[in-house]
Amino acid sequence: MIPMRSRVFTHVVLAVFSFVALAPIVMMLFTALKSKEELAAGPFKLPTEWRWGNFMDAWSQGGFSTAAKASLIVAVVTVVATVVLSVIAGYGFSRFEFRGKRPLFLFLLLGVMLPTEALVIPLFYMFDALGILNTYWALILPQVAQSLAFGTFWMAAFFIQAPSELEDAAAIDGCTPLGTLWRVWVPLAKPAITTLVVLIFMWTWNEFLLALILVQNEAVRTLPVTLSFFQGRYISNVPLLAAAGAMIALPVLILYAFFSRRFIEGVTGGSVKG
Repeated sequence: MIPMRSRVFTHVVLAVFSFVALAPIVMMLFTALKSKEELAAGPFKLPTEWRWGNFMDAWSQGGFSTAAKASLIVAVVTVVATVVLSVIAGYGFSRFEFRGKRPLFLFLLLGVMLPTEALVIPLFYMFDALGILNTYWALILPQVAQSLAFGTFWMAAFFIQAPSELEDAAAIDGCTPLGTLWRVWVPLAKPAITTLVVLIFMWTWNEFLLALILVQNEAVRTLPVTLSFFQGRYISNVPLLAAAGAMIALPVLILYAFFSRRFIEGVTGGSVKG
């Protein structure tokens, strides 16, 4: 049994870190619901009048409807493509032996090590030559490529520690390797896959540099870039900026809250026990 002193210390530490994590969110929400005149009273003071209209004003004045559509298309396509390819690649690297496996895996991991800043200019000229600048593909392809490196590593780590007895039993029942993957491993890997979905969605949803450099068409511009242009026009109207920022962050918070249990299971690696 854990001593009372240790439990109290643990709860105190968790409370402090929870406050540090939640304070900026609470402050942003309070700011979004105030008028400009009320900001001088302090960031944590409750608004005297809850101005829910700030959210509608920010949404309509900033043109976030088009940006939300673009962000959703890019995020969904990137997540689906990356997760499917990561599951297949991770399964192949972890359960099969083939020539050049180790060098190829190390080469794939370069995608985790290379920063976006080092790639964005070459991507600009390459996509310009291919004629796909200012399209959804200019945002989807590089983000799938970058996320695939991490996703393959993530899923390979899961499949390596998975019990091989299940694979042997599936082979005896006549399952092909691909059939074993989809019928046996994918159901067991739901926590790991869920964690991967949340991480990739968050990275794609918040991507700024690629969208800023590779897209100038407003119809394809994503939410983070649209927010930066909105900030340039309404820099003095802090409540509207806070409202816009809160709305952009909301989908990620909802996704994490919805999948929080499986996300934690995937991170801690407790989904498979050999």
